[in-house]
Order: sequence, then C-alpha cells, then structure tokens
Amino acid sequence: MTQRFSEPLFVISVAARLVEMHPQTLRKYEREGLIAPSRTSGNLRLYSDSDIERLRQVKYLVENRGLNLAGVQLALELTHQIQDLRSRIISASTERKPSPVINELDGVLASLGFVDEQRVRDQQRQGDGQS
Repeated sequence: MTQRFSEPLFVISVAARLVEMHPQTLRKYEREGLIAPSRTSGNLRLYSDSDIERLRQVKYLVENRGLNLAGVQLALELTHQIQDLRSRIISASTERKPSPVINELDGVLASLGFVDEQRVRDQQRQGDGQS
C-alpha cells in the first residue's frame, strides 16, 4: 500500500541542509520529542514544511535565545498554546482588521522564534495588492 502525501516532504539529508543542521542533530531532536517526522513503510524519515518550520524555531531558540532542550520543549508548548488562543480570538472576532491583542500575540510568537510562513506570504500578497 502506497501512502499519499498532500504536501512536500524531504528526506533527512535535504531537511538538514534546509535548516543548516547536521542530520544527527535532527535525529537527536526526534529522540528528545521536539520533532516527529512521518515515516515511510521502509522507516525512512520524511520532513514536511511544518517540520522544517519547527526545526527553524528550535534552532533559533537554541542559538539565539540560549535555551537548553528542556527550555525549547517549554517554548514549543507555549507557541502551540498561543497559536490556539490566537485562532480562537480571530474566530470570535467580528472585525476585519487585526486587533491589538492579535498583534501582541504575534509579537510574543516572534520572540519565541515562531514564523508562520503562510501568514507572511498572505501579508506580502496583501501589501502587493495595495500599491
């Protein structure tokens, strides 16, 4: 049975090059529970775009914020909770423009090294359309 994936997937060597880390570091982060790439039936690790974003965040937290892996785990959990809160606020909002609370949450997410690549692309497209 062949698995079908709806998004680009990268083998460990390509993923490591994309995030400028050694493949062994990616394996270590998986053992520590910081990342969970999907696996093929032959047990080959496959990293998605969201896995790559998460690895970039881990790298930022370790290199730029000086966190150890326990601190990184806590920061990743906080990132997830803030993203969830942000989504719930947006869903409950009737305004079309971002509220100050959303802007504040985005600032906190940025300080945790989280970059929502899709939101950045959407904002760039909106900016291009306003010219």
